[in-house]
Amino acid sequence: MIDSTDAKIQPMSFMITGGAGFLGINLVRYLLDRGHTVTSLDIAPFDYSDVKDRVHVIQGDIRDVGAVDRATAGVDIVIHTAAALPLYSKQDILSTDIDGSRNVMEAALRHKVQRAIHVSSTAVYGIPDHHPLCEADKLDGVGPYGQAKIDAERICVECREKGLCVPIIRPKSFVGPERLGVFALFYDWAKDGKGFPMIGNGRNRYQLLDVEDLCDAIYLSATLDADKVNDVFNIGAEEFTTMKEDYQAVLDHAGFGKKISTFPAAPMIWTLRFLEMFKLSPLYKWVYETASKDSFVSIEKAQRELGFTPRYSNKQAMIRNYDWYLANLAQFENASGVSHRVPWSQGVLRFAKWFF
Repeated sequence: MIDSTDAKIQPMSFMITGGAGFLGINLVRYLLDRGHTVTSLDIAPFDYSDVKDRVHVIQGDIRDVGAVDRATAGVDIVIHTAAALPLYSKQDILSTDIDGSRNVMEAALRHKVQRAIHVSSTAVYGIPDHHPLCEADKLDGVGPYGQAKIDAERICVECREKGLCVPIIRPKSFVGPERLGVFALFYDWAKDGKGFPMIGNGRNRYQLLDVEDLCDAIYLSATLDADKVNDVFNIGAEEFTTMKEDYQAVLDHAGFGKKISTFPAAPMIWTLRFLEMFKLSPLYKWVYETASKDSFVSIEKAQRELGFTPRYSNKQAMIRNYDWYLANLAQFENASGVSHRVPWSQGVLRFAKWFF
């Protein structure tokens, strides 16, 4: 945990791309609590009444060079979180995650910011054949999103070679306040007293991450010596058990006595491929192809080089997110979309809920 009262860290100005998103708003609050000033650049409206009057808000697209330039001018640190997620169109993913990332990094170079932190993804490892995954392992993007994340990292390395300090953070799937997306499907079933189906036997280990731990890692990369952080770091929970145990903890917390039900992986994956082909399910290939497999990274490098110390286990992170979901349900109960800030439409999967 990072001490918010640490007087050694002088106030700085941060620009966050995707500042209105799930990670973005958690970073905004985190940085404001530590006395820093924040600019948010996001294509979406910044509609957080608790902090809006304390943030310089620029509503714009990272594919717009002018908008990126305006947001970057005069700031000390850029944190690049904006991305088009896998449910977006291929064109939007490639233009946002590659061209937009190039705009952000080149603007950081032009404006001579101290460093530009790129939030990548462990999706760059694809569907791996060993665990834990380390930063030096081969990159193999699955689908447009995974490949775009790899290409964005290449742009970061090019800018690093031109003299820009570019820490690259590869987080596992992260949860916490404001996180909905695919997790809202599970939380919806839990709150309604339903069990939940799982692809495979559930004995695989699937590492997650609490967003507050991710904010800690990003802050460390913003405040430690540039030579130490100008590198690539996996970030994830330190404590996690099997996927079945971790998800069962949420059902136990919900209090209805329901259980995780496991099903053979192959027929479920073929069914989900069919449903995805006809846009009848929100689950995309990287989700259902990896759900029955181990998926965890080594965080030893971040622990050693950054002093990263995650506070939340998988179970604690998911329960914290579920409690936030229940407390804020009225705000998004009838909403849906393709970002992490809204529930993803369940499609035909809502009918399967009847059987659990």
